[in-house]
Order: sequence, then structure tokens, then C-alpha cells
Amino acid sequence: MTETAPRPVDTEDPVYAANLRRATLASSVGSALEYFDFALYGLSSALVFNTLFFSNLDPAMGVVAAFASFGVGFVARPLGGLFFGTLGDRIGRKWVLLVTIALMGGSTTLIGALPTYESIGIWAPILLTTLRLLQGFGAGAEQAGATVLMAEYSPVRRRGFFSSLPFIGIQLGTLLAALVFTLLSSLPDDVFLTWAWRVPFLCSFLLILVAMFIRARLRETPTFVELEKHEQIEDHPIRRVFTTGFPGVVVGIGLRMAENGGSYMFQALALSFATGTAAATVDKSLATWGVTIGSLIGMAVIPLTGHLSDRYGRVPIYRAGAVFMLLYAFPAWWMLQSGNAALVIGAVAIGIGVAVNTMLGPQCAMLPELFGNRHRYLGVAMARELSAVIAGGLAGVLGAWLIAITDGNWMVPAMYMTVLAAITTGFTFIVPETRGRDLLLVEDAVRISTTEGAVR
Repeated sequence: MTETAPRPVDTEDPVYAANLRRATLASSVGSALEYFDFALYGLSSALVFNTLFFSNLDPAMGVVAAFASFGVGFVARPLGGLFFGTLGDRIGRKWVLLVTIALMGGSTTLIGALPTYESIGIWAPILLTTLRLLQGFGAGAEQAGATVLMAEYSPVRRRGFFSSLPFIGIQLGTLLAALVFTLLSSLPDDVFLTWAWRVPFLCSFLLILVAMFIRARLRETPTFVELEKHEQIEDHPIRRVFTTGFPGVVVGIGLRMAENGGSYMFQALALSFATGTAAATVDKSLATWGVTIGSLIGMAVIPLTGHLSDRYGRVPIYRAGAVFMLLYAFPAWWMLQSGNAALVIGAVAIGIGVAVNTMLGPQCAMLPELFGNRHRYLGVAMARELSAVIAGGLAGVLGAWLIAITDGNWMVPAMYMTVLAAITTGFTFIVPETRGRDLLLVEDAVRISTTEGAVR
């Protein structure tokens, strides 16, 4: 099939407009819940789980074990993306998104009801780790599904803007978890560790009900309906993605190296460096303001860059974010090692709010546009989750190791971030422009074969 002009959508149709609103709300609530869960578990790993679920270990090893249980979620995400991505391309986006939100949110709620090590012994950490695996398994396709859902529902000329809106939920979820945990952790320790820590986990059940109610009323996306109508449903989406669709997965991974890796470096590694490794350390409570301010900035930058990608193209805006991070890496890490609280907060806030989110805005539409209609869900899921392991999963471990072996030399993580940004910048010269692409096409935007011999 050859490229054709995208089919116009009647944006004045009240049925379409209502479904677009539902899709936006459903995706946003799911994104908020995913990142609320993510941030909540991360905070609990440091403050609660080491004490209540790994109390049989000495304190230092308890922290390590708690963070190890946090890390298993990353292992499960690609597997969840593979499993649910395949289902999404075979039975539809809507029903898979109902299952993933229930699995992800249900696991989070059950964590709040778990008995501790003191009550049931070794079964407590086993059950905690199992629920974390299930949480990661569901999350592995949740964000990819939200991305595909919005891209396929959005009007073509404003796809970048509408596709970016659910990602504001990422910022809201992170902020909500930080706010709730800050309030609860201010309570006396006996109250906080006895019952108060459970409250945000249990309350996530309300978000699940809201998300499932909205998604149950949502119609299937127009592009998947077209596949069903013409009997073009792919019987073996895994085989297709890892053959004809694999170039798109590779390009998607390359595009996310700076965005995803940089995000984890600014959110975790930078704070650890500034508060415990740098020559002049900064108080932890001050340093975390950088993440909060960066998230607030991101709430404006993400839809703005999504809108700009509709006007000027996905590639130029994405490249601008990658180049900004490339140029910003060394100044940012110099600021982080300065010991000046204002510089540390500014470095993290600009890194997250501007550098990372300038790429995330256009990415929301760009990744679905890279893949053909018959394997889009799985393609996006694989690009997102494999890059999360390669870029995000390694960022903290490898970055911390590099800092340790160089005795806290700030230039080393700066160079690491520069390499990530350089990889993504390079891929922006490989990826084709996808703005306005017809999502009914079954071919990928990126095509490498023995006959074509190059990236188209």
C-alpha cells in the first residue's frame, strides 16, 4: 500500500466529539494512576517496605531488598507489553485497556491490604513482590495503549496536541503521590507505620472505578474498526513486529534514550548525587522541589510541544529537545555539584520540565505514527518498554556505579547524559517525518528491507 492523504474526520460530529472527550479522560486517568502507583511504590520502598516487609534483614539490606522488589516491576513491563500488546492488535484497544487498568490498579490496592512480616513472616515480602510483578505486568501496556488510543481518536491536524494531553496525567500522578506521602509521613511514626501508609494504596481503588467506568463507555477506535470491517486483523502480530516492524521498534528505542534515560537521571540519580555524593550536599527536602517544579513546568510544556509538532512537524520539535539536553548536560551537572540549593532545584526542574518534556510532547503522536495499523499497539509497547529497560532501567544503576568508581566526579554522569542525548539526536536524522500520517495504513513509516535498502 502506498502513502495516501489522511482521511478527514468530522470534528463537528457530536458522537465523535463525545468519544474524543472520553478517550482523553480515560487515557489521562490511566496515566495518572500508573505514575501515582509508580511514585507511591518508590517512596514506600525507602520509607515503609524496608521496615515492615523486610524487618528480618539489617536496615541497610532491608532498603536494598525493598528497592529490589521495586525493580522487579521493570522486568515485568516488557512481558506485559508483549502479552497485552498482542491482544490489543487482535481483539481491540478498548478491552485491553480495561484489563490493564484493573490489573495495575487492583495490585496497587491489594498492597495496601497486605499483612506485614511481623504477622505472616516470609510470605509478606513474597506477596509484596508478586503484587509488584502484576503491577508492572499491567503497566507494561497501559501507557502504550493510552498513546495508541489517543492517536487513533485524535483529529489528524491536531493529533500531536490531543495525543499529548493524557501525558499531563503523568505529571499529576507524580505530584499527587508526592503530596499525599509528604502529608502522611509528617504523622508520628507509630501512626504512619501502623496504618497511615496504607491509605493512598487503598484509595487508588477509587481511581480504578472512575477509569473503568469511563473506558467501558468508550467506543473502539476508528482505525481498529476499519481493520475489523475489512478483515485485516493480524493473526500473528508478534511475528510481524519482530520482522517487518522491527526497524520501527529500533527507531522508537533510539528516540527514547534521552527522554526516558534523562528522566530517570534527573528524577533519581541527580537527587541522590546532590544530596549525598556531591562535595557540598543539599538537604533532601529542598532538592525534591526540583522534581515538583519540573512536573508543573511539564504540564505546560507537553501540550505546547505537542501543538508545535502539529504546526512544524514531529522531527524538528523532538530534535530541539534532544539538542537542548545535549547542550544542557554539563551545565546541569555542574549546578548539581555546586551545593547551592537554588541551582540544584533549577537544574532538576529545567531538566525534567524542559529538556525531557520537549521530547515527550511530540513523542505521544510520533510513536503510534511509526507503526502500521495491524501491529501498532504491540509496536508502541515494545518500543516504550524495551527502551525503559535499556535507558531508564540502566540510568540509575549504571550512573550510580560510574559516580562511585570516579569518587563523585560530576563530569562522568554529565558525559553519560550527553551520550544518551547524542544517540537520540542522531535518530532524529533517521526517522521519517510522520505528522499527518494516515493511521489506516498497514505499512510502517520506517521501512528497511533488502529491496529498499534504506530508511524511508
